[in-house]
Amino acid sequence: MTMDEVNALTEDEFIEAFGDLYEHTPWIVAETAGLGPFSDRAHLQSAMTGIVERAGEEKQLALLRAHPELAGKAALDKTLTGASTAEQASAGLDRMTPAEYEEFHTLNAAYRERFDFPFIICVRLTDKPGILRAMRQRLEHSRDTEFQTALDEVSKIVGIRLGEIMS
Repeated sequence: MTMDEVNALTEDEFIEAFGDLYEHTPWIVAETAGLGPFSDRAHLQSAMTGIVERAGEEKQLALLRAHPELAGKAALDKTLTGASTAEQASAGLDRMTPAEYEEFHTLNAAYRERFDFPFIICVRLTDKPGILRAMRQRLEHSRDTEFQTALDEVSKIVGIRLGEIMS
């Protein structure tokens, strides 16, 4: 999709085209729909990021909580979104040994207990060992630091998804 095509979309068409950028959180795209025209993809993503930044902690927390755990129950039950399924597979999370699965399960539980939202990382920019390393390291973060890190990772995920739609 070109930027001219994006700018020509009705609000409903815009939401249909981009509604899945943010995991189970279509309100961000809905709020972005009326902000065009956009000069380029970076401008569009910046508009969306600005909405998230101004949303306040309660809505930001809901956004983070909408993300599935990596290699978690949703993956096992095959209830992930298509985008999440492909992203997790790209990092090999659909092909794990029992020991790897157990380590992910343990770290996911510790992370959720500490921060009250799931561990989020742009898996397309790393691999299984990198994810596990990041999980261990980020468990040491303060909640404020980790909250911002998780939001930054969401932005990376959205950037890649947006690039795929607009390629």
